Amino acid sequence: MDYTSKRKKVILTTVSLAIALFHLVPFYILVTTALKPIGDFSSKWSFPADIRWANFSEAWNEANLGVALINTSVITILAALLLIMVGSMAAYPLARRQTKLNKFVYMLFIAIMVIPPLTALVPLYQLVVDIGLLNTLDVAIYNNVAAYLPLTIFLYAGFIRSTIPRELEEAARIDGASTIGIFFRIVFPLLKPVTASVLIIASVFIWNDYQFAIFFLQDESVQTMTVALSGFFGESSNKLNLVAAASILAMLPMTILFLILQKHFIAGLASGSVKG
Repeated sequence: MDYTSKRKKVILTTVSLAIALFHLVPFYILVTTALKPIGDFSSKWSFPADIRWANFSEAWNEANLGVALINTSVITILAALLLIMVGSMAAYPLARRQTKLNKFVYMLFIAIMVIPPLTALVPLYQLVVDIGLLNTLDVAIYNNVAAYLPLTIFLYAGFIRSTIPRELEEAARIDGASTIGIFFRIVFPLLKPVTASVLIIASVFIWNDYQFAIFFLQDESVQTMTVALSGFFGESSNKLNLVAAASILAMLPMTILFLILQKHFIAGLASGSVKG
């Protein structure tokens, strides 16, 4: 290894470590705050001398996180599954059949991605009230599918175009396979990397959704984790220790999901899943 290459490697390693440490600082503060006794206002940089593990159980009970965890899990799992199935099936013809209509539809999905979701909040809220879906998990599932379907189609279409050879499909068609059979037997099994990417990206967005959940899921029985966490803040309540403990509990499922799928996630991005 010459001097220039070694120097570049050292610089890249140093920058990577600096970025990692920069992102670990908020997490360190979150952990130290969660472990401090209630009423302890010592420096956020100091690790607590007396660790209070009871903050986690108290936060769990006070915010009713058990119900919120079930609600959020149901919404995230069902919405993610719908996104994977609908998004992959919709992306396949858009990626393989380059007709004018398909190109227009594809560009329309890309255009929708740049529109802030909150711009549709008022008419969407009126529609939800009119059809009687307010304070139901259904509205959260449908809303999240609609919100992240353009991104899902964009990722799947780019991956299919750049990674999956047409020869596989042509050979199957010669053998008499139908279009649906080709998709489910040949194409879809090859979509594991981008499916992992979609699953992680969509699940994190859906799990952390607050802007729509606070309007559509106002009843305590259907509240999600983010809405439950907001209950710690009020005019007469500001329990940072408990909200920090609850935040750690809320982030664990998505952290575990990422650790399980990280290899496929990286492969999906590296294989062209973000290429249009």
